[in-house]
Amino acid sequence: MTDSVATESARGRLVNILRGSGYKEERTGTPASRFLRHVVLIGFGLIMLYPLVWMLSASFKPSGDVFSDTSLIPATLDLGNYAAGWDALSQPFHVYLLNSLLLAVLNIIGNLFSCSLAAYAFSRLRFRGKKMLFAVMLGTMLLPAQVVLIPQYVIFAKLGWLNTYLPLTVPAFFATNAFFIFLLIQFMRALPMELQDAARIDGAGPFRTYWSVIMPLTIPAMATVAIFTFIGSWGDFFGPLLYLTDQKLFTVPLALREFISSTGASAWGPMFAMSVVSLLPVIAFFFIGQRYLINGIATTGMK
Repeated sequence: MTDSVATESARGRLVNILRGSGYKEERTGTPASRFLRHVVLIGFGLIMLYPLVWMLSASFKPSGDVFSDTSLIPATLDLGNYAAGWDALSQPFHVYLLNSLLLAVLNIIGNLFSCSLAAYAFSRLRFRGKKMLFAVMLGTMLLPAQVVLIPQYVIFAKLGWLNTYLPLTVPAFFATNAFFIFLLIQFMRALPMELQDAARIDGAGPFRTYWSVIMPLTIPAMATVAIFTFIGSWGDFFGPLLYLTDQKLFTVPLALREFISSTGASAWGPMFAMSVVSLLPVIAFFFIGQRYLINGIATTGMK
């Protein structure tokens, strides 16, 4: 109930601002132009979906027909690609799925807790050097990841963290993602200050106010962070490639690479079948949190 109240309050403020400025919502264009616009959008949507449809079709084709048969409807259905791909590598494919799921869950927990704490400090508290630290935090968004790649690797190597999940999860617990912090800051700024003042009068300290008042009201924005974190962690290829060498620790992207042989004799059918399987958790997670994702993006930045 609290998150929906905050969302409706933010929307009400936006409506009042628009009404005060004389803005009136109206449908522009004739019915024919609107119909043409929808046709164009649907066409672009189908173009973007074509690679996914092609991959799904290729997962049911024999490996020799994947590139020779260009039709989206397979001439010969090979249902064995899924069974063959599941046990084709040194470990059953569910091991790689569980590894990726573990990393995604740890990164979600780390980003939600650390980034929300940093956002709460920047948006609701007063302290010395706040503006300077905020500028530095935003500046890290302009820093390419390749610049800090070698120093990070050296640090993790000296800590003895290579071939473990620590380099891929620990940074998330120290608010290293400036984009998530900024997104949560914009959402928290839209919350009424009266709630924080009331909590202070009731004797709540800064952390109690954050945990009991601010956190329940930022569920849409937190869900947005969780979805983006899950998708980014699940599809991360370079990080696991850099730090993991034991195949028992491989994630889904690294496992899919193992289907491509250096000699060119690649199992395309099983690889595309496992690619389809690896997309199912991402699609399911997105649809589960879609409502919160839309609310979080729609209300972020409203004041």
